[in-house]
Amino acid sequence: MATDTEIQMELIKLASGDRLLRLTEPSTGLCLEKKLDPRQPVIRQKDRLRRAFEAALARELAATA
Repeated sequence: MATDTEIQMELIKLASGDRLLRLTEPSTGLCLEKKLDPRQPVIRQKDRLRRAFEAALARELAATA
């Protein structure tokens, strides 16, 4: 499974004021983006998205092995 150092995380503020969280794993090119809910804490959303991304990455790597 990927470690936190392999996953790049970007918080992007859109012109509309919304925020987008993008997770990327450079060696596979796998990327996941999600618009953040302004009513929920960012840290909770980041953790949930990171766990989902790590699970998707593990499935992808298992499928190619």
